[in-house]
Amino acid sequence: MAVRHGQSYEELLELIHGTEREFDMEMIDKAYRLANGAHEGQMRLSGEPYIIHPLAVACILVELGMDSESVVGGLLHDVVEDTDYTLEDIRKMFNQQVANLIDGVTKLGKIPYSSREEQQAENIRKMLIAMSEDIRVIIIKLADRLHNMRTLEFKPPQKQRDTALESMEVYAPIAHRLGIRAVKEELEDLSLQYLDPIAYREIEDTLAMQSKDRIAFIERTKKEIKQRVSSMIPNVYLEGRVKSINGIFRKMFIQGKDMEEIYDVYAVRVIVDTVTDCYNVLGLIHDMFRPIPNRFKDYISTPKPNMYQSLHTTVLSEDGIPFEVQIRTWEMHYTAEYGIAAHWKYKLGMTRSSSLDERLIWIRQMLENQKENEDATDIVRAIKSDLAPEEVFVFTPKGQVISLPTGSTVIDFAYAIHSAVGNRMVGAKVDKRIVPIDYKVKTGEIIEILTTKEVGHGPSRDWLKIVKTSEARNKIRQWFKKERREENIVEGRNELEREFRRNNIELTDELLQNLMDTVGKRKSCATLDDLYAAIGYGGIQLWKVMPRIREEYNKAKKAAAQEAAAQHAQHPQPAQPQPKAKTAVGGVLVEGVDNCLIKFSKCCNPLPGDEIIGFITRGFGVSIHKRSCSNVPARIEDAPEPERWVHAHWQGEVREQFQSTLEIIADDRSGLLADVTQQLFAMRLSLHSLNSRELKDGSAVIYATFTVNGLDHLKSVMDRLKGITGVRSVKRS
Repeated sequence: MAVRHGQSYEELLELIHGTEREFDMEMIDKAYRLANGAHEGQMRLSGEPYIIHPLAVACILVELGMDSESVVGGLLHDVVEDTDYTLEDIRKMFNQQVANLIDGVTKLGKIPYSSREEQQAENIRKMLIAMSEDIRVIIIKLADRLHNMRTLEFKPPQKQRDTALESMEVYAPIAHRLGIRAVKEELEDLSLQYLDPIAYREIEDTLAMQSKDRIAFIERTKKEIKQRVSSMIPNVYLEGRVKSINGIFRKMFIQGKDMEEIYDVYAVRVIVDTVTDCYNVLGLIHDMFRPIPNRFKDYISTPKPNMYQSLHTTVLSEDGIPFEVQIRTWEMHYTAEYGIAAHWKYKLGMTRSSSLDERLIWIRQMLENQKENEDATDIVRAIKSDLAPEEVFVFTPKGQVISLPTGSTVIDFAYAIHSAVGNRMVGAKVDKRIVPIDYKVKTGEIIEILTTKEVGHGPSRDWLKIVKTSEARNKIRQWFKKERREENIVEGRNELEREFRRNNIELTDELLQNLMDTVGKRKSCATLDDLYAAIGYGGIQLWKVMPRIREEYNKAKKAAAQEAAAQHAQHPQPAQPQPKAKTAVGGVLVEGVDNCLIKFSKCCNPLPGDEIIGFITRGFGVSIHKRSCSNVPARIEDAPEPERWVHAHWQGEVREQFQSTLEIIADDRSGLLADVTQQLFAMRLSLHSLNSRELKDGSAVIYATFTVNGLDHLKSVMDRLKGITGVRSVKRS
């Protein structure tokens, strides 16, 4: 797609006639005449006639190999939105298919939303629904976005950045999942040009300086491979390619690599007739050049979720220059370049085959997850995380391949298999070794999920902070929504109070009612308990609504202060000294200090029930330590600044949760770590880390960090762990 057509109808016709496919030229001509007349007098920001845009979109669709209805949809995609024509007019003049395509592509500019994020989310949600009914909708939308990105220079700077960011985070990942490489890479490169112009130019200049040498190197390598391979394998075609600018950017600026460390900047692509030929070519390549270890990938036997298939290997040339070789058949090549659009390469019209349905399962899955989750804006985050270009491929013990976004944990893996597996998970083994619950999986690993048959067992709330995929996050939320309403109410109330304390907001009946009116009713919460429950299981995420609540609270507080000042001016009262009430913050009362910021020291992790003392820090409130902490002087009066040490004690019901670490000494034996893990999960603890090592005397030490409610809770955990076979001692670390 390097050549950019689309300045005239004649160019579109020339492009169509240059293909080997049949088109309904009468319908396309009719669509052009309608679009040309409807957009007459309308101009783009570049000063060109508006018809240039739909013509360019239609040309991109022809290049992608789409059918007549898609090309007509491209020509007419803005007619309903920007002119007097209606969908009913389109249906009568053409057919229902064309009308449906245009309806799916049309933007939702007329619906009011409270934020730009919600509007973007709703646009994407409708687009996904349309995609699930006819995948051509998104291909037309991608062509529309691609041409808009090509002409983005005429937009204001902020609009350029907003459009580029949306293209990078939403449209490029969708193009990647559909396998349309050319569109994905061009969208990413064009977006990067506006999001980080300095880095873009630096890479572009580096590539330009190397251009002459690069072309010579690729041509020389192609000739060498062609001579060797052609003598043994018929109909071999070779081409060279350079990694996209955004691909280089991600490795240089995100992974911190130098240009010399990026092994696949240069690549030679070998295209042959059969799969057998692919593996034969691989053998010849490895005989000709020295392969770099751990750089071989077989995407033929294990295709990517976007249907991509190829053999990848990285080798060293005789000059010591690393380069990648991609080997594939012609059918694989069309799929690699055009992805889902390759479905129309040889077939006219839309045929809903079972294989196509299987390839589009992720669309329906994403819609179902979003339907379950009340927060519409999460669909944008889901696309960013779930459709990320970087993926890992891991295996179940039975050899089933599971594809996950890079950064996914064993919890994501469990939920990718089935909701029930995730909900009953108590631990995981990677390549037969037990790993922590937040372990991030890597390509090629065999993962076994350890589950329990205990009735009522479910996930931990802390998993919501660990998981990468929206699928896992939504399934965890749904479990809590259905199974733990009373617990959700308590958790939601505590979370709300914690957030209000953190923002110095006084929780009043009036504020709660305001919260119900602004947030609760929109989330279908009929009562205050419904609101607390929604916060508790994650249906309402406070970090999203707190800025608005804080703004409204400050306005109300300011108005009340102004009113009180006005009344005082009219009726001045003699000042009456008021006794200052001491209030506990975070369940801790600090003598002589009121309403201060409290933080619990990490060096000793004090728990409710421990004897504690406070230290007044500079600018960070009061730090609470255990009285027995090694950082607390034995005699305060001997400390360098004794006046900064203050008496503190626990008061009232403490609703905070605390991290605590235990040191477990036990006989080193097979299955010890598994027994400890299962006991911790059986007690429904939120486990943060679990590490073990052998000691010289034949025993083992295990360090487990988890969340507890207080000292009594911790003691019960310690008593249970002491009952495990072989455990010698359990103490706080």
